[in-house]
Amino acid sequence: MRHFFSLLLALVMLALPMQATAGPVQDLLQQYRSVIEKSSRKTIQPAIDALASSGLPEAQTVLQAWQAKNMWQREADGLFFIGEKLPSKSYQLTDFETGEVVGEYPKKELKQLKPNSGIRALIGTALVQFQLSDPDTARRWDAVISIERDPAPEHLAPLRKAIDNEPDPDLKAKKLRLERLLTIAYDGEISNRIEAIKAFETDLGVDVRATLNPLMTTKRMVFAGAPDAKLNVATLLKPGSDALSETEAYDLLVKAKLAPALIEADEIRNTLAANIVGGTVGGVPLAELNTHEARARAYAALAAAGTVPPAPSTADVQASLAAHSFADVYDEPAKAVTDAAAEALTSIELRVGMNQALDLGLDALSLASIYFLAAIGLAITFGVMGVINMAHGEFIMMGAYTGYVVQQIVPDYTVSIIVAIPLAFAVTFAAGVAMERLVIRWLYNRPLETLLATFGISIALQQLAKNIFGTQARPLTSPAWLDGAWVMNDVVSISYIRIAIFVLALIFLGVFLFIMKRTRLGLETRAVTQNPRMASSMGINKDKVNMLTFGLGSGIAGIAGVAIGLFAKVTSELGSDYIVQSFMTVVVGGVGNIWGTLAGAAMIGFLQKGIEWLNPSNTLAAQTYMIVFIIIFIQFRPRGIIALKGRAAGD
Repeated sequence: MRHFFSLLLALVMLALPMQATAGPVQDLLQQYRSVIEKSSRKTIQPAIDALASSGLPEAQTVLQAWQAKNMWQREADGLFFIGEKLPSKSYQLTDFETGEVVGEYPKKELKQLKPNSGIRALIGTALVQFQLSDPDTARRWDAVISIERDPAPEHLAPLRKAIDNEPDPDLKAKKLRLERLLTIAYDGEISNRIEAIKAFETDLGVDVRATLNPLMTTKRMVFAGAPDAKLNVATLLKPGSDALSETEAYDLLVKAKLAPALIEADEIRNTLAANIVGGTVGGVPLAELNTHEARARAYAALAAAGTVPPAPSTADVQASLAAHSFADVYDEPAKAVTDAAAEALTSIELRVGMNQALDLGLDALSLASIYFLAAIGLAITFGVMGVINMAHGEFIMMGAYTGYVVQQIVPDYTVSIIVAIPLAFAVTFAAGVAMERLVIRWLYNRPLETLLATFGISIALQQLAKNIFGTQARPLTSPAWLDGAWVMNDVVSISYIRIAIFVLALIFLGVFLFIMKRTRLGLETRAVTQNPRMASSMGINKDKVNMLTFGLGSGIAGIAGVAIGLFAKVTSELGSDYIVQSFMTVVVGGVGNIWGTLAGAAMIGFLQKGIEWLNPSNTLAAQTYMIVFIIIFIQFRPRGIIALKGRAAGD
């Protein structure tokens, strides 16, 4: 019988759910049970602080479960657990300390802790100290970025604790920088804040300026007498100055209830209309109330009788202004901090200005390289041969479309660009040779007819491109290694595509010089250009030279189209966007001189960017001003920046 009861007792014990063993975390939760159950943002902070500062390894698990609304309370004994809903619609409870399942319970025997958004934010702040020291590097980065996005005074202490033991050097540097920024904003020691401010005097980071600028915010205040000596006064203001008009100063007095409000003219009229007695107002007949002086006299009579509040006179206003002082007062109470912040911002603004000038210079250099690349082909056909080729922009467009077609066949963007560059040269070279043989060679020394013929060809090529590719822009995608930009600091950056175009422009400058100075084609081209008859008498086939030279210029334009298409929209009008700038580049630089083309591109690029910087909201106006400047420039330098000399300048 005794064995039977023992066995029955054992079965009963097995049937009962496991009970949680009260441990340090459970004891701590029970200590703050009432505030946790109440779940009020106003009273919950002590419970969260106790968990965060307990040093218990389970504290992070508790806070995470609580924040995620996964913490449940068993109503039978008030203990807290991690709850998980089961398919049977009951809930499985897990002990915080042991991690063991303590049983399954119906929902009616449990209470879910549902912290509101305010409490979850407080828990999130408390979790930062755990996340900053998490073994997972990605979580530590996430914690630092989270603090950076939404900094708070509570983050400073855990951030400082997490710096020394940080194994990742990049993350450690990030933590150190963030700690310095939080020190500036929230540290209670003025000396620490000043030291942190001085450490950033040469830093161009936007985050530094975003931290320092709030220290310099002010509010305008009025005082009866001198300002309080305890206040951190930024500027004393005098009514009637540019910084503070008398009207603004008196408005401050009225808002501070230190002076009666001025009575507006409409308010005086309404008041007089409401106090008409026997055809008069304040003893003034209605017929006489057609002037400001009469209305003022009537209102003064009403004020003297106590019917309406008195209106301040000009003398009263001046007396009130003289009896008070006005000042802009820093929101930051510590003068030493604002002085250090002002000094740091002055130093930073100077460096920002210098770097903005550098950034503007890089932008201008980039634009100049684009114009040079677009104009280098024209420098051959127009500058060397003297042919006014209005279809030059369409050769650029043909090169860009060639790159697009190649990318439809070759999916690898790097390989496709490598294939597209020589193919674009071949296509546009052939088109240029065909154009020269069929049209241009019959029009040499007839510039007007050449202009009209090439203009017609330009329109025809544009329409042909629309018929083949449509009117929508086609993508010419750059390789992945050209994505992004070279960032020197938070002020100066330049895209890798622009750098590649700059390098390509230098390469073509070298190729052009090599062809013209070191090859037979270049020698014959120069000979035919300077004296066609003498060149023919020396056995040079000038027709062949003209054909190859025109083809060379057209081929280079095609390669320029591939480069330009990487960042510009590839449409049938692509060439139209660059034909005017190309001609201006060649003419301003000096016709027939490649160094002049380079100088012209630099001048136009820097001039356009400079005008855009002065008037950033209207880029069209910048181009207009640039054209006007170039027209004036040509009046004084008709042969361009670098004019040809000797026989080459004869024509």
